[in-house]
This record gives sequence, structure tokens and C-alpha cells, in this order.
Amino acid sequence: MTIWLNGALRDESSAFVSVFDHGLTVGDGVFETVKTVHGRPFALTRHLTRLATSARGLGLPEPDPEEVRRACAAVLEANPMPLGRLRITYTGGISPLGSDRGTTGPTLLVALGETLRRPDTTGVITVPWTRNERGALTGLKSTSYAENVIALARAQQQGASEALFANTAGALCEGTGSNVFVVLDGELHTPPVSSGCLAGITRALVVEWTGARETDLPMEALERAEEVFLTSSLRDVQAVHAIDGRRLPGAPGPVTAKAMRLFEERSAADIDPLP
Repeated sequence: MTIWLNGALRDESSAFVSVFDHGLTVGDGVFETVKTVHGRPFALTRHLTRLATSARGLGLPEPDPEEVRRACAAVLEANPMPLGRLRITYTGGISPLGSDRGTTGPTLLVALGETLRRPDTTGVITVPWTRNERGALTGLKSTSYAENVIALARAQQQGASEALFANTAGALCEGTGSNVFVVLDGELHTPPVSSGCLAGITRALVVEWTGARETDLPMEALERAEEVFLTSSLRDVQAVHAIDGRRLPGAPGPVTAKAMRLFEERSAADIDPLP
């Protein structure tokens, strides 16, 4: 595997990040996960815009978008595969031990791994931990992912592939790496960004293409929902067939199936849909 690290392509056996990198020591970094199809990244412009937003939110200098594009293109050319997970990681760089940043500048890492198409349906659980909709990292795609690791491990132990969080107000928020949509009385809803959820790229496209409403929803909405689905860069639109072991018969339902078809058609027609 060939990786881009700080301005150059390197073999994975020689692509090393310092043990003093702030992304390693304190999680001071941001990232993007981009779906690639036969060497072409999907919605890259939107992902780079969000990467810059996340970097600003952490107080990091914005990455040069043209450099990141060059890095992505080089990695994709060096590692041909039909369906890939392109990971762009941008950290505070080499720094003293502790929370203070150093002066050497950020680290930019771009890597690619092969992936498979996700199943059309999946099971999820809810977890007792909450998202802080007023936290310093709210809305930023930070590398500080330990909370998600814990929640996802619980989901997998229970035979599910995702865990859903409420926020501190008890409202439905998001998954560990996905956004959630619910169908109530035939209408499609998703929590607003003000709930503390990440402004997902796939989420935004589904809202634009389906007309879904952004609505503050209690966690109990999951019990009343006729249909539930998840969105993310690698899931696209994925129906939920079980929540906490409770079956949702007929998944994907008609609203979800329509969203799945629409997303597949629109994303195939435009590899880089702009806002």
C-alpha cells in the first residue's frame, strides 16, 4: 500500500508518524472518510470544505485544498481498487507532551483501504452515553474517537453494526459514524445539526435530494418510527431492520427504498455534487 505523508508518497512500511505527533498523544486532529469508486472520490469538494471547517474549529491552520487534492489523486493512482475508503488525516503535528501545540506545523496523511458494499439493512442499538451538543468539538470531525470505539464495540457485541446516541437534552442525535433518519406518519425526518450531530456529507445530500425535514426528535421517536435508516460515506443509505433487538418488519420500507434508489442514481450521475 502506498500512502501520502507530508508532501510525498511512501510505502506503508516507511510511512511513520512521530510518537510526539499531537494527533497521537492528545487526539489533536481532524479527518475525512471519502468513498472512492474505481479510483474516483465521491463528493470530494464537500469533504474538503468540511475538513477546513473542522481544522478551523480546532484552531489548526486550514489545509491547502489543492495539496490535499494532489495527495488524494496520487494515492488513488498508486492503489487501484473498485471500492475504497480514502482517509484524509490532518493533525497538530509534532508537539510537546501535553496539550500545547508545537511549532513544526501540521501533519497531513492520506491513505486508502479497500472496502465492500454494505448490506442493504442492518441492526442498531441505543447506548446510555450522550453527545454534548454544546461541547468544544461539537460539529467537528475530530480524531478524538474513543467514545465511538466504546459504543461501537457494545453494538457489535449485541450483533448490531451501529450505536445511536441521544444528546444531553435527551433528543435523538447520531450514530458513532452515521446520521439517522426516521419516517413518522409517512414523512422523513432527521435531527438538525443543532442537536450536536455531525453535518454528514451523505446526510446533507439525502436532505437535499429527498426533501427530508430537520426536526428535533425525542429518542422515543425510534419506537414510533415506521422506518429508520442510516447515512454515511460508506453506508450510503442503509435501512435499519432492528433497534435494540426489536424488529422493524419490511425493511427497507417504501420511503427508505425510494431514498436508496434516489441516492444511487444521483450519486452515479454526479461524482462531485456541489452545495
